[in-house]
Amino acid sequence: MKLYIADATCSQAVQVIANELGLSPELIHFDVFGKSTSNGSKFADVNSLQYVPVLELDDEAKTRLTETIIIISYLADQHLEAGLIPKRGTLERVKMDQLLTFIATEIAQKHIPLMRKLMNADGIAYHTHKLQTAYGLLDAKLADGRAYLMGEQFTVADAYVWATLWHERSGVSLDHLKNLNAYIERIETRPAVKRALKEEAAVVAQHKAQLAAAA
Repeated sequence: MKLYIADATCSQAVQVIANELGLSPELIHFDVFGKSTSNGSKFADVNSLQYVPVLELDDEAKTRLTETIIIISYLADQHLEAGLIPKRGTLERVKMDQLLTFIATEIAQKHIPLMRKLMNADGIAYHTHKLQTAYGLLDAKLADGRAYLMGEQFTVADAYVWATLWHERSGVSLDHLKNLNAYIERIETRPAVKRALKEEAAVVAQHKAQLAAAA
């Protein structure tokens, strides 16, 4: 498999889940500003909308999957024994899908206008409040002492929250959310997360070196 990633984006969630499952897709870095890729391919041919992640399967058709939720759910569904996602058709799966959608719409998407400086003061205040409310709900969910969002088992939802933790770049303070901060610290001790960061850094550095040599 090939996994197209970008530096410090939600593609990290896919990396983490692949690592948790013992998978080793080939990582290809997409420079979102220069529009180049670390393997020299034209990313617009991979995803015409030009955003990551994209997972290219090793099937005969070279099927390409997009959207973080879809990819991490697909990978986890192929290995249900790992416990990263509940079985389809169950109420627990519905709750998981609900949580993943919440993370996508109320957290990931709310960060983007703030990070890109696209709003006036009223917009900044609105999105900041929305994010603090959303993270506050996660903090409250963790208040009973559970290790992860769905209980004691690490799941795709935890990987997605960690991969979209962009509050520093968007200027949103989460210092007051003690349960959430302790939870993030737990996630960052996981070998799969440490490996994701290390491997991402390596492919990004390699890509930058290629660009510098070609300049």
